[in-house]
Amino acid sequence: MRTLEELKEYVEEENIRFLRLAFFDVFGVQKNVSILPDELEKAMTDGISIDASAIAGFGGQVRSDLFLIPEPETLTIVPWRSFDGKVARMFCRIIKPDGVLFELDSREILRGAVRKAKEEGVSVDFGAAMEFYVFRKDENGEPTDIPLDRAGYMDMAPEDKGENLRRDICGALRDMGITPESSHHEQGPGQNEIDFRYSDALTSADNTATFIWTVKNTANANGCAADFSPKPLKGMPGNGMHINISIDCSDGKDRTMQFMAGVMRHVREMTLFFNRTTESYDRLGAMEAPGYISWSEQNRSQLIRIPAVRSGHPRIELRSPDPMANPYLVYALLIYAGLDGIRHHMTPDRPMNINLYKADPELTDNLSKLPLHIGEAAQYARSSEFIRGILPPDLLKAYCDYAAEQIR
Repeated sequence: MRTLEELKEYVEEENIRFLRLAFFDVFGVQKNVSILPDELEKAMTDGISIDASAIAGFGGQVRSDLFLIPEPETLTIVPWRSFDGKVARMFCRIIKPDGVLFELDSREILRGAVRKAKEEGVSVDFGAAMEFYVFRKDENGEPTDIPLDRAGYMDMAPEDKGENLRRDICGALRDMGITPESSHHEQGPGQNEIDFRYSDALTSADNTATFIWTVKNTANANGCAADFSPKPLKGMPGNGMHINISIDCSDGKDRTMQFMAGVMRHVREMTLFFNRTTESYDRLGAMEAPGYISWSEQNRSQLIRIPAVRSGHPRIELRSPDPMANPYLVYALLIYAGLDGIRHHMTPDRPMNINLYKADPELTDNLSKLPLHIGEAAQYARSSEFIRGILPPDLLKAYCDYAAEQIR
């Protein structure tokens, strides 16, 4: 659907009673305002007003009016809210009163990165693998720290008690037009993973945001709570957002390694946006979460691994981000870093075909490390010309201020 008339017709045919207009703060937290179908024309032409001063990172109270313009092509029916008339959701563009696009809209920042890549003859597709824990609730319906089960990696029922939940999640995602590639129990107790097929950057980021929303709602409907935080349980594996990246160049050449070299060159400067909480740094450096800036084929102890493929171009898998990251900013930064690698014909250092968690210190002493804590990550981001050339100053400030608040 592209036009207002098509949208109105669909809403009437599907008996849609409420429309959620969704957008994101600078940290990737989904927000929404609901409207009735009668307000659709106003929303499409003039936009729906929101108070920017109440949204994290959007600015102060001066000139705080912003407007949401829904994108009809992103409309999807919310499968868990179809009791008496349906509920649908649309992602929105954010504009200022003068009609100019809002510079702190992370979806728009990603669109800019995609346009830049296209100008340079590069197309980048992403596929995320998202990990999350499921915890039981207490008698008051509040989440506990008791995992849903004590199963391990790829275990089956009855040990795996998340099997039906994952099935319900995948079913809801399919109803919303998203096709998961696979799902299974992960290593931690009550920990699960669902992987997605490749898609273009904006679609993949939208799918990632929709996935988190769907998991939380489906878990809640099943009487439990989903936790996407980086390290829900001490001494147990953390939650990662492993990002598979596929690069295609218009001249037909394979520039995967140059793209990867660009990511590795800038990864410390980008880490604040990949790992935005103090808890993120408790995860890094242990239990298959990388601590060094290194790469290898198939080796899961590395920052980047190149998975085995049966056919086609190789892809790369970045393993440092966690699910608290804003996927729109993560994908945008990765595109810009990769383009820098291609533009300057960068080559990565030699692969580290060893287990870095058990390696002799002499082998790792010369390896660069990811930031050890959020303060260090903020310092890298703050002093980075690369970051300052991509992100608006107010967005960088919002992340650095948030980091400083967590350190206090």
